[in-house]
Amino acid sequence: MNSLTTHHSTSDYLPWDTMLSLVRKLYRDKNYTMSLYIGCGAFFGLRVSDTKRLTWAMLLNDSTFSIIEQKTQKQRTIKINPDFQNHIRKCYTALKIRDINSPCFISQKNTVYSTQRLNVVLKEIKDQYKVKDIDHFSNHSLRKCFGRKVVEMSGENSEMALIKLSELFNHSSVNVTRRYLGLRQEELLNTYDCLDFS
Repeated sequence: MNSLTTHHSTSDYLPWDTMLSLVRKLYRDKNYTMSLYIGCGAFFGLRVSDTKRLTWAMLLNDSTFSIIEQKTQKQRTIKINPDFQNHIRKCYTALKIRDINSPCFISQKNTVYSTQRLNVVLKEIKDQYKVKDIDHFSNHSLRKCFGRKVVEMSGENSEMALIKLSELFNHSSVNVTRRYLGLRQEELLNTYDCLDFS
């Protein structure tokens, strides 16, 4: 059990541009389900347990959807990026979905993917597409991808972004969010860049 916990905490974040590239390549290669899964993970920032519960109706009927998070039992409302919603629609059509109320992430066994199986598939995708800029690619990497993008986009307001993320992620403090995104270690290491040997 201990190695599992350690593994989760060492999942790296997937850089945003790498994520977008993967989503497009998987779609091009007709792997519509994983193209959608990686996109949803990064655009919504949900835990895998909640991402797996998404249905096509939740993603296509409106520009927002609400979900009661399994872990926290708190309601979270997500706004869907319009361009990403077009991608969702294209996946829906390509997969020839008959029932809009069905779950989005159905495996070949006709059941919703297990978390373990998704982790295995992500590792396979990392190898297949030679993704170099991430070591430990797992479900967690997608949620971290979302968090890192929000902080990067905020520029000068990164502290405010961390406060918002802390609330979205239901973390007990901003420091937990900072550590979760791997920012704490980075900031500490940046201290050494101030030193100069000239």
